[in-house]
Amino acid sequence: MTKAIVVRSLGGPEVLKIEDVPLDAPGPGEVQIRQAAVGLNFIDVYFRTGLYKADPPFIPGKEGAGTITALGEGVTDFAIGDRVAYASADGAYAAERNVATKHLVKVPDGISLETAAAMMLKGMTAQYLLLQTYQVKPGTVLLFHAAAGGVGLIAGQWAKALGATVIGTAGSQAKVELALANGYDHVIDYTKEDFVARVRELTGGAGVDVVYDSVGKDTFPQSLDCLKPRGLFVSFGNSSGPVEAFNMGLLSQKGSLYATRPTLFAYIATREALDACANSLFDVVQSNKVRINIHQTYPLAEAGRAHTDLEARKTSGTTLLIP
Repeated sequence: MTKAIVVRSLGGPEVLKIEDVPLDAPGPGEVQIRQAAVGLNFIDVYFRTGLYKADPPFIPGKEGAGTITALGEGVTDFAIGDRVAYASADGAYAAERNVATKHLVKVPDGISLETAAAMMLKGMTAQYLLLQTYQVKPGTVLLFHAAAGGVGLIAGQWAKALGATVIGTAGSQAKVELALANGYDHVIDYTKEDFVARVRELTGGAGVDVVYDSVGKDTFPQSLDCLKPRGLFVSFGNSSGPVEAFNMGLLSQKGSLYATRPTLFAYIATREALDACANSLFDVVQSNKVRINIHQTYPLAEAGRAHTDLEARKTSGTTLLIP
């Protein structure tokens, strides 16, 4: 048996209940890990509420890090005692769990398991956004919404290291200052300023090359108005609600724009892609170009409180659940 959060009905944070659950021996191609920390992400909210499909009962969460304690049949590329992390294995909200090795990467020496749990999903998201969905380079001008969030703080530092001019939005003065301390050249408090007008002012009317938007409903279609002609709108989340269906002609009207709705899981679908993305992240963290900000920790049993604070935008940076 182990402790885990089990969702038995979809709904608010109150449905997150800790229970004793069976823990079988790892199956073929799996390992068992004792988790040091579990990452909290907005995608966990989407599954809890039913925005993304999951059939109760289920254990939520996709990201964590820990130490291997047992091997399943056929596992040769990992060993008992290895420190490992993952970002795409359902069922993370548990003290111990079994994970298929296809989801795992080994954590390098010098990176703690807590840091690994804090950065895998958010850091690899930043990696694919900045280096694959759009190739950020010296001279790129970009806008990143939710600049003080977990992905935003990593992306701000990384984009700055790549030579970009980095503009962000945030919802309070404290979050503005936090983002400015993490790579952003300019941060717009959207509760006080029209972010479209401010972006146009900051870019001399030209607009930005790319907008990264995890907010969704509250920032669309305004995000399109921040782009240069033939610019790229990247919608990678919807913390305020999903973007409603729109006429594709809108992209033409606003300057022959491009739009994409990527997910991390499509970018790490093969072992080669996962290793490349994770190694790129490990390298930039170990080079000290990107710092991982763990700003909140909660006991695993208080996952409901963590979700409440996340949805109320009371958190910044990365949040961990500690078994």
